[in-house]
Amino acid sequence: MTTTTSRRAFLTSVAAAPLASIPFISHAKPAERIFKLAHPLAADHPTNIRLQQAADRIAKQSDGRLQLRLFPNNQLGGEVDLLNQVRSGAVEMFVVGGLIASSVVPMAALDGVGFAFKDSASVMKGMDGALGTLIRSALTRANLYAPSVIWDYGFREITSSSRVIKTVADISGMKIRVPGAAAYVDLFKALGAAPTSIQFNEVYPALQTKIVDGQENPLGVIVTSKFYEVQSFCALSNHIWQGNWVLINGRAWRGLSADLQEIMEKNLNESGLAQRQDLSKLEQSYKDTIVKGGVKINDIDTDSFRKKLSSSGYYKNARAKFGDAAWKVLEQAAGRELA
Repeated sequence: MTTTTSRRAFLTSVAAAPLASIPFISHAKPAERIFKLAHPLAADHPTNIRLQQAADRIAKQSDGRLQLRLFPNNQLGGEVDLLNQVRSGAVEMFVVGGLIASSVVPMAALDGVGFAFKDSASVMKGMDGALGTLIRSALTRANLYAPSVIWDYGFREITSSSRVIKTVADISGMKIRVPGAAAYVDLFKALGAAPTSIQFNEVYPALQTKIVDGQENPLGVIVTSKFYEVQSFCALSNHIWQGNWVLINGRAWRGLSADLQEIMEKNLNESGLAQRQDLSKLEQSYKDTIVKGGVKINDIDTDSFRKKLSSSGYYKNARAKFGDAAWKVLEQAAGRELA
């Protein structure tokens, strides 16, 4: 069985229902609330599949009173625009990483400090514990409700069309696409690169036409968005772990009855835990697809990157921004001092 076939079979196996934008609707009672749920990922990404399953269960268990309508692929706008829409209530729900959310909630970028975590186990322990609680509290104060389970987006890797990246010197001056959040720009500037913010739906043509030399995203995104088709090298840098919060407009959340809140929270959390397992199982097949597409994969000298961040004052500045108390929570989750 080919890698592509095996991955398709896996994704099909976790998708209990078709990838429709409108979930199961019972006709026993009219819908009390219909929530628009937007995100930038492809329809066949495990995140969208598990969101659809949660939406179907929520509609069924609420007897059709609460419905979630999914809008993948940036259908309702770019990430920064959607963050503003969910804050205003124009869109009720948005699946987004902490670094994007940090443009309005600075503490949301705490888990995205460069080269902080060594593996997924330490990340999830922290995000399911004190670190996640700290970030969720900050989101709540900004009128954004986040269910307790953060979804996995994966460690971010660097791809390039022109150079192999093994040490920090190899990224010097590289024009690399990053999302529209200051945290990404700050990291790659500190590493000596030339970061350029481009909306997610414009990344593929920017790579294809060489407006930028490369980009950075988790393996699942590199595959499902087909970035590997227009890149030649992939460095397994693991420079940032990113989780995705399912953010709900605070007013919309408080407007739900207690039983509907319980149904939504339970099902989103269950799907979030399942999605984490999906990504873990698919990681090798993503690597295989990238290699089969002609991209050369390599590891990096992580110490050279960390030393550059230390000497540039990156960690010192980040600690000052988040505060000593929050920084200690991060270091405890990461299991290391960051200086």
